[in-house]
Amino acid sequence: MKVTKIYSLLLFLVLLVFWEVVVHVKNISKIILPAPTAIGANLIQHFQSGYFYPHILATTIEVFGGFFAGTILGIGMGFLVAQSKTTQEILQPYIIASQAMPKLALAPLLVLWFGFGYTPKIVIVALVCFFPLFESTVTGLSHVSRDKLALFRSLKASRSQTLLKLRLPIAMPYIFSGLRVAVVLSVVGAVVSEFIGANKGLGALIIASQGMLDTTLMFSVFILLTVKGIILYQVINWVEVIFFKKYSYSRGEMK
Repeated sequence: MKVTKIYSLLLFLVLLVFWEVVVHVKNISKIILPAPTAIGANLIQHFQSGYFYPHILATTIEVFGGFFAGTILGIGMGFLVAQSKTTQEILQPYIIASQAMPKLALAPLLVLWFGFGYTPKIVIVALVCFFPLFESTVTGLSHVSRDKLALFRSLKASRSQTLLKLRLPIAMPYIFSGLRVAVVLSVVGAVVSEFIGANKGLGALIIASQGMLDTTLMFSVFILLTVKGIILYQVINWVEVIFFKKYSYSRGEMK
């Protein structure tokens, strides 16, 4: 284990101990701020009873469904826009406008259109994931030096050859960067979507815990969401490492 990781773990433990001590010394009510030990006990209790599992499953379905839909749409639109300045000028204002609109404001409307199932929640997650993937794809595909483009033109490379052999390899780090951002935002999008019209999911559980004044349960859900986001982020990192090991990346070319 690296020294920095040891320091990071020690800092985390120090913060937990400080939190625990402050709660007990100040005699803070668990409604205001529960102690870490109380949160840990709450997590264990609800996992043993199976209470968390349906909610975790519901949120996971929304996260994966929305993330994959947003990935396909964002990267696909990014490829389309990057290939044509005319297309970019036509579509860019609408794409930016779609992202400027608050997703929480769209939730009631999507519920009216699609009902109370998974569909409206997956749509919100997809909208949240779309823009970072679109932007990173366009940036990556456009980030090509004129000298390299001139070289490919002199070799009479077709547009598809230029895309696959030059633009795409250069764009891949940007796309993976967008994937890392999008996969974390997908968790946020799923929770936001569940705030309106959901009886399952970790976001719905947050609303329920607020109504019951069960702050300990609320913190437990926060931990579950945080862990989910960290795991998904690390999965994208792992996929990126495997990808660049399989296709050796050197000077903007995949071999």
